[in-house]
Amino acid sequence: MSHSVTSEAEREIDKLLALHPKGFDLSLDRITRLLGVLGNPHKRLPPVIHVAGTNGKGSVTAFCRALLEAAGLSVHVHTSPHLVNWHERYRMGVQGGRGQLVDDATFADALRRVAEANAGQKITVFEILTAVTFLLFSEHPADAAIIEVGLGGRFDATNVISDPAVSVIMPISLDHQAYLGDRVELIAAEKAGIMKRGQPVVIGHQEYDAALDVLLSTAERLHCPTAAFGQDFMAHEEYGRLVYQDEFGLADLPLPRLPGRHQYANAAAAIRAVKAAGFTVTEAMMEKAMTSVEWPGRLQRLTEGNLMAYAPEGAEIWVDGGHNPGAGEVIAEAMAGFEERQSRPLFLIIGMINTKDPVGYFKAFAGLAEKVYCVPIRHSDAMIDPVILANAAYDAGLVAEPMSTVAEALEAIKQAVVPEKPAPRILMGGSLYLVGDVLADNGTPPK
Repeated sequence: MSHSVTSEAEREIDKLLALHPKGFDLSLDRITRLLGVLGNPHKRLPPVIHVAGTNGKGSVTAFCRALLEAAGLSVHVHTSPHLVNWHERYRMGVQGGRGQLVDDATFADALRRVAEANAGQKITVFEILTAVTFLLFSEHPADAAIIEVGLGGRFDATNVISDPAVSVIMPISLDHQAYLGDRVELIAAEKAGIMKRGQPVVIGHQEYDAALDVLLSTAERLHCPTAAFGQDFMAHEEYGRLVYQDEFGLADLPLPRLPGRHQYANAAAAIRAVKAAGFTVTEAMMEKAMTSVEWPGRLQRLTEGNLMAYAPEGAEIWVDGGHNPGAGEVIAEAMAGFEERQSRPLFLIIGMINTKDPVGYFKAFAGLAEKVYCVPIRHSDAMIDPVILANAAYDAGLVAEPMSTVAEALEAIKQAVVPEKPAPRILMGGSLYLVGDVLADNGTPPK
């Protein structure tokens, strides 16, 4: 993705991208070798909450961070990919306060040291960036570290963590089939690879019984203390409040600040995960976390910025980087929920990359969206051509049209709006890369 000013760290990453492949090459041999040269920083981390899953990884990570910070604890957080700046992947814990994105000088120094330790040997950039995670998090004290898996689990570079405080597996559906398999039980087996013998496991809401069966049987085989959503903990809305329940008791909480009913289960998984990791969780912590949690680019509402000038007056604008059929379903459900509260015509501005299932994503919006405008993704060789993407939307039962830019699509929506009808609701998404472009163009990158 892009940013306007080339930072020192970005120049270091550009050098690495010129030398090494950007994609995934699933193996632990290269990262293990590199970490050995660096003195095995992954073995000197604070208690780790290790998070895998197809959907909901970022949200449960955000909730876990909000819970721990509500207690005044310092929390390191590793997520991927970034939206606008590479620095977003590394949030450094601050004692008694909100974690901050790594500063450029610290990040650039860590990149140089890791590249020097690698000494030009074959490796992927993601593996180098993962080694940077461990170096940064080991050298700066904190009370906890939340580390999100990049792809899969078993052979993901983050899976050198041998004794996580808890392993968290979020909802599993079809994605990255070329790497992980074309059935949910195969994907579940890869994600279950982050479980470690005897260490606690928390399993988020699973839509597919086949996935849940694989996760439960793997946890049982490894003798992991296990808590699964719907069996050992749960959450639901009641009278405009979130009711959370597990074997330790019941809590009556505000609804999460993150919109969408799917966030109830994500919040519940985070509460149970933080408990399983050995931290005390009070009702005051939970209340504060529900109202302070933030996760940019996931059902994020834009209320200001450069792109507003192109949109119809009074339009409600959302961005979401969800990009597979499972994500499409929860986003469409959230849009339908907004529709129940305030009726507005829904328009989509969508860009996707060619490893995704666009028809599966679009099907969730059939009968809900009035029209789809398909746009290119900048700086991505893997983007789906807008004409091809529009055909996929048509195959899913939607009216669609290709556009050259997001701004052009917003102008087209402005022309399509009927004056006597309510101002439209606009969802921009289909890819975290597109959301990154939107937030950069809008002048509202994550902080």
